[in-house]
Amino acid sequence: MDRETRLKRLHYRAHHRGTKEADLLIGGFFDTHGVGWSDDEMALFEALLEEQDVDIMAWAMGTQAAPAQYEGSILAALKTLNYVPVAR
Repeated sequence: MDRETRLKRLHYRAHHRGTKEADLLIGGFFDTHGVGWSDDEMALFEALLEEQDVDIMAWAMGTQAAPAQYEGSILAALKTLNYVPVAR
């Protein structure tokens, strides 16, 4: 699959999680960081999307330790939470 198609697929999967909270957190994260990812980072994000939303959200908020396979730049960026849109 070419890079553009892969990014479109990831965009859809990141924004259609099943709950509004997960859509905002995971979708917002993808929108902020996804375009600059390498193929390896996209593969890691694809694997992350297979996890349960509650787990991903807990890892992002630091209330639960993430599995070692996700440690690295993507998880560090996920934990910043500066990509979640906040209504003012």
